[in-house]
Amino acid sequence: MHETERHRIILSAVQERPIVTVAELVALTETSEATIRRDIATLDASRRLRRVRGGAEALTPPALPGLAGRPFSVNQTINAEAKQAIAKEAVALCEDGEPIIINGGTTTFQMVHPLVNRRLQVLTNSFPIAEHLLRHSKNTVMVPGGAIYREQNIILSPFGNDMTQHFYARRMFMGAHGLAPIGLMEGDPLLIQAEEKLIGQADELVVLVDSSKFDNRSSLVLCPLERIDIVITDEGITDRQAAMLEAAEIRLIVAPGGAAQKSDAG
Repeated sequence: MHETERHRIILSAVQERPIVTVAELVALTETSEATIRRDIATLDASRRLRRVRGGAEALTPPALPGLAGRPFSVNQTINAEAKQAIAKEAVALCEDGEPIIINGGTTTFQMVHPLVNRRLQVLTNSFPIAEHLLRHSKNTVMVPGGAIYREQNIILSPFGNDMTQHFYARRMFMGAHGLAPIGLMEGDPLLIQAEEKLIGQADELVVLVDSSKFDNRSSLVLCPLERIDIVITDEGITDRQAAMLEAAEIRLIVAPGGAAQKSDAG
């Protein structure tokens, strides 16, 4: 990753959270600790952030804490071809008229293109998904109440009494930070809270993950494998990973069109 892009990610991260650690920035940028420390020193010297022990903070603290993870704009560029193929298979599962939930994410965002010619009832907490479907399709679009987190382009509410509880879905489509034997993993507690509410409103849970996500790990588990009904991924999935899904009685759909690039950061 080029220095300019790393600096943009670092500055974005410190604006979203009170303090960002070196370890978190290493994971976000997939670079070395030494590189991140140099970047922080450079940005501190130019008075674009403040270097603190073990990390960095914004010169002006954010009014609203942000979410852990890469910005939406960065994730969009990673494994884009695999994500498009996965999303196409996801939309093929839908029947016109069905109510569905689409959780925010860059893989689920790719569903908007094949959905243009469909007519479904869509509840989504993704600002760009809602905007695209409203502009370019005849689908009915609903969004829950809450705050818009700019970097992830997602709408989240800490309250339990939003319209989500009144929406029934045939299927929920979602991505994830990682997929492991212990279950579906996410990187932020607020995401876990919001996604648990959405999952509870759907008959089936369909997980859209490129094959690199099978190597990702997090300290936060959203749900066990047994809650997942279908996993859609790309041709990079290994026999061991496929066997893990089969043992959990999860239907596996492999989208044709190549494999995702594996991340060295895990």
